[in-house]
Amino acid sequence: MPYLETTPSAHPDYQLEKQQRIAAFADDAEFRALSNQWRAMALERKYMNNFSWLGRPLIQLPMDAMALQEIIWAVKPDLIIETGVAHGGSVVLSASMLELLGHGEVVGIDIDIRPHNRQAIAAHPMGHRISLIEGSSVAPEVVAQVKALAAGKKKVLVCLDSNHTHAHVLAELNAYAELVSVGSYCIVFDTFVEDMPDDYVWTDRPWGKGDNPKTAVWEWMKHNPGFVIDKSVEDRLLVTSAPDGFLQRIA
Repeated sequence: MPYLETTPSAHPDYQLEKQQRIAAFADDAEFRALSNQWRAMALERKYMNNFSWLGRPLIQLPMDAMALQEIIWAVKPDLIIETGVAHGGSVVLSASMLELLGHGEVVGIDIDIRPHNRQAIAAHPMGHRISLIEGSSVAPEVVAQVKALAAGKKKVLVCLDSNHTHAHVLAELNAYAELVSVGSYCIVFDTFVEDMPDDYVWTDRPWGKGDNPKTAVWEWMKHNPGFVIDKSVEDRLLVTSAPDGFLQRIA
């Protein structure tokens, strides 16, 4: 069941109206095209670099931050696994939601965690819910550490936001998606690379059209029927870095 239907705290009429509105967005070609155009312009202008969460830079579209907090509140995970740490805004966001829930921890994995970022995350008021692992997210020893942390956890949420090549994301999915609990999500960020204009050039980046998180998701989903792409998340956001990237485990 899509997460937007799992916590109907509002009046049933309000919930029904919202679900119908979101469903209509799925077929609103004009609105979706405009959203894609806006997203492309936002990337060119580094719009997503403008924000922070509780003082730590958060390199993410605000709409995706909204979706993440809604998913965390609905799933109530015991463990959130995040690949890609950067300045720590995302792990702090996740930890702050777990703090509100009163339980859970976050593990952040990055191939390069700079000392000043590590120190700032450790000293943050949410730092007690965060552990960091430096290394490639697909290195066997790193995967083993994460699996050890996940052992015994009933509810696990995974967010993949590191190297965005097809091969790397596919390896991450193969390594971590199995840890996701039924009803929870594996969120694959930056799948929108596949949807950028054909003439867009990715400078100093090894990914692009045909070689990106979305192509990895498409390939991985062919062999993993226990997951579905929850289109309701994308349909409600319209502007997201993760189209086809909200993978919910159903079995």
